Amino acid sequence: MHPSERSQHSIWNSPEIVSSFRRSRPSTSLLEFTEELASAGEHTTRLRILDIGCGAGRNSVPLARAGHTVFGIDVAQGMIEAAHEHAVEAGVVSRCTFRTGPMDALPLDEQRFDLIVAHGVWNLAESEEIFRAAVAEAARLSRPGTSLFVTTFSRNTLPPEAEPVAGTRFVFTDFNGSPQCFLREHELREELAEAGFSAAPDRPVVELNRPAAWEQGRNVGQSGPWRGMNTTLPQKGRRLNVAGPKRPVLYEGVWYRERGG
Repeated sequence: MHPSERSQHSIWNSPEIVSSFRRSRPSTSLLEFTEELASAGEHTTRLRILDIGCGAGRNSVPLARAGHTVFGIDVAQGMIEAAHEHAVEAGVVSRCTFRTGPMDALPLDEQRFDLIVAHGVWNLAESEEIFRAAVAEAARLSRPGTSLFVTTFSRNTLPPEAEPVAGTRFVFTDFNGSPQCFLREHELREELAEAGFSAAPDRPVVELNRPAAWEQGRNVGQSGPWRGMNTTLPQKGRRLNVAGPKRPVLYEGVWYRERGG
């Protein structure tokens, strides 16, 4: 098994987690952006989309239902099977291809996509090296002009006093005991720029689930990737260890590939 896959493999194949993902709603902002992209004139109305960390098809299936061709990749076989079943039930299996594979070694050749989706997956990288390899894989499968839709954990999920894993800038274990990536906005921009992605000038990077909003009792970012999920992780058997919101604070934004691979 690939190194980036080992510690999370049993979690994401858990029937409880797979079922939770199967019930999750798609990202409204992703669907709206895809509709805008498809009608922008630079693309045909049907896009080739890569959904990294597709889970049980929460986004892949609605994107295929909109007429697009979707390649979904996930590390967990249980998720892939659920995604396939979802596509069959929705009548869009002919427009969906699902494969197992880690985010940092995607099982695809030099295909080029119109849109790459990394929705709540890169934050699960257990090291900065895996995070950067995952971003590099997205760059490898893009071309100049390819859009990249990213949702990932913000450093503001964690209390200010939290310390990163020794020798790293943005890997922390404070969230649930496992190493995960929590970047500040400038770090996220820098990492993506290094791979050749530039933030869309007309779409600001937004931050969802900010602690202040939760303290005021308002629900923010309800289309985020953790909506409806049970936050108890089976291998830990305890609730998330976070001061503040029970859901992570999320960055959501659109980038474009500036230089080709």
